[in-house]
Amino acid sequence: MEVTASMVKDLREKTGAGMMDCKKALAETNGNMEEAIDWLREKGIAKSEKKASRIAAEGLANIYVNGNRAIILEVNSETDFVSKNEEFTGMIDTIGNTILNSTINTLEEALKLSCEEGTIADLIVAKTAKIGEKLSLRRIEVVEKNDDENFGAYLHMGGKIAVLTVVKNANSDVAKDVAMQAAAMKPLYVFESEVPEDVVNREREVQKEIAMSEGKPADIAEKMVEGRIKKYFKEICLAEQAFIKDGDISVATYVKNNGGELISMVRYEVGEGMEKRCENFAEEVMNQINGN
Repeated sequence: MEVTASMVKDLREKTGAGMMDCKKALAETNGNMEEAIDWLREKGIAKSEKKASRIAAEGLANIYVNGNRAIILEVNSETDFVSKNEEFTGMIDTIGNTILNSTINTLEEALKLSCEEGTIADLIVAKTAKIGEKLSLRRIEVVEKNDDENFGAYLHMGGKIAVLTVVKNANSDVAKDVAMQAAAMKPLYVFESEVPEDVVNREREVQKEIAMSEGKPADIAEKMVEGRIKKYFKEICLAEQAFIKDGDISVATYVKNNGGELISMVRYEVGEGMEKRCENFAEEVMNQINGN
């Protein structure tokens, strides 16, 4: 079957693949559009696997809310340039809304959900081939609330940091204030009770060594340690942190003063805990040109 220019154009619009790739796909599949799409996807899978060893520690985090259900997720790319790409942001929206409108709760389940490209995993493979960078859905968390609770959603730096909070019996403005606090002050936990015992003990030992090195007697050092542990909790626990809009009260007190109670917080910072790429701009551009 003859492959016409209009067929190539149609396939290119549907897949975003290059003109020569589309022409070859149609030739290989005798002009069958659906088979040609599959052929390109198969080639895309090969390209994606080639990129699997690359470091993808950039990208975006986002939050999706519908009624009493909310999703916070992080999707990674290799470079920060991609986070401004409409193909990438559109993919994130597809992933987020697909998860939001499902009943799943884990990353493994999310990757198997059906969407326009087959599954979310298939969608990521297709966009990896089209965009030319390794892309990955790194993590998700599903948060559900009761009718007497409110979500607070906040994105910082266009989605480099995302925070989702829940407060009870306080309005969404209060919940958002708490989310902004978490974005700025980077708490590791919400409440003191969540801090693992080994973390507290390790901090206690560090503070004891510091006090002893300052020449303090053992009994005085012990008292100093307890005071410093309380200060430590005020740094790492959201509820105990000084509220950024009024340093005289804690975050928990701010919520309480507004008739509410702090329930939970999830904070995602893109790439946290991941190895970062170390390439300069010129090298990055050359790698793209050379197809590496």
